[in-house]
Amino acid sequence: MPLEPFQKDLTVVDGDTSYDTSVEVAALVQAATGFVSFSKIWELTVPAQQVYQWGYGNPNVGSGVNQGYMWFAAIDAGTGFEDGLLRLVMANATETRKFVIAELDSHGLHTATSTNLLTSRPLSNTDMRPLPVTVSGRKSVGEDSKLQIEWLVNESSTTVDQCNFRIPATLYQ
Repeated sequence: MPLEPFQKDLTVVDGDTSYDTSVEVAALVQAATGFVSFSKIWELTVPAQQVYQWGYGNPNVGSGVNQGYMWFAAIDAGTGFEDGLLRLVMANATETRKFVIAELDSHGLHTATSTNLLTSRPLSNTDMRPLPVTVSGRKSVGEDSKLQIEWLVNESSTTVDQCNFRIPATLYQ
């Protein structure tokens, strides 16, 4: 039976056990403060009989409205954002081969309001970063391989206590 694609928005709760809550991911973001290299802050191991790609849709079809849009925020609620570079990565099961699909400055992935995760999330696609499936160059990962998010802090404000995101992906099953 052929694999059928559908659009999926990945959030923190879709991650593996050590990466599936806002508190866990916020702690990993905070722990990376002061590092000079990228640190893994989120991971999803691809289940059996599934294949994933980062992004969905095509910017050249339907005026680009069918593509996925993303946001990301790591905050000290009510105080400020922790900003840096966010990498979307695909890795094999043993992490001996990795592909960086995108490296994004987090300043453009959230609003200017750090009251909480709801206020830090842009409400309109025009304020979010598009991530069509074409960004991944048609690369995909299958069973036991991993989708990962890596982080490098470049602007530390305070102690991160909340983190969430919505990143588009295409799931084939």
